[in-house]
Amino acid sequence: MKKVSILIPAYNEENTIRLLYEQLQIVMEANASYEWEIFFVNDGSKDNTLTAIKQLREADAHVHYLDLSRNFGKEAAMLAGFDYLSGDCMVIMDADLQHPPELIPVMLAELQKGYDDVYACRKKRYGETWFKNWASRQYYRLLRSLSNIEVQKNTGDFRMFSQKAIAALRKLKENERNMKALFSYIGFRKKGIYYDHEKRAAGKTKWNFSKLFDLAVKGWTSFSIIPLRFVSLVGIIVSLIAFVYSMKVLIKALFWGDPVGGYPSMMCVLL
Repeated sequence: MKKVSILIPAYNEENTIRLLYEQLQIVMEANASYEWEIFFVNDGSKDNTLTAIKQLREADAHVHYLDLSRNFGKEAAMLAGFDYLSGDCMVIMDADLQHPPELIPVMLAELQKGYDDVYACRKKRYGETWFKNWASRQYYRLLRSLSNIEVQKNTGDFRMFSQKAIAALRKLKENERNMKALFSYIGFRKKGIYYDHEKRAAGKTKWNFSKLFDLAVKGWTSFSIIPLRFVSLVGIIVSLIAFVYSMKVLIKALFWGDPVGGYPSMMCVLL
């Protein structure tokens, strides 16, 4: 591997872009034997995120960016970036500095050993509420129990892929995406490393409860047939109850009649 691509989706991160770049610059200078590419995907930001990225591009040819026409969401922003990266490997990280850039050389070392997916597991999550930490644990626990693929727990989007894994991810073009599950779906040799999830360097999180719940539902329904089986079972039970009741209405009308004309036939059709 000679060239490393760093993919960074960004939405309203004008206060952290420069800070992140400065830390990445330290990593790149310390590992000058590699060629580096920093690729920002501006996911329809409404602040000065795009301006900050353009300023970095003017000062450093290693910086590239893609500007989406509106906010499509982080999952879609990552997919958009896959098609433009030119590195021999790729690391995905957030723009808020909760993913420490100093872990990138550690990931590179593991990838050089032959792994295709080096993922960062969170030991501690600073700056987040008790409820969010609890909900995250329950989400991964339920996803792992429902899915027929092995999903890494306490693992977000901070990870590095080989060229082979990148090629596999490019072939997955679902519109409703759950990248954490897709990363597990492609398989290949995986290796986990551990880190402390720090507080945001600036700004506020863009993931409110409704967005997180929507992402969780997509994960549960996209990577497990258990919800489909459950709905099918409920449908069968409801249909059987309706059939039994319609037989009761029909038999009663045939043998004992019904004081309301048309009621038995209408009920049978409805049931």
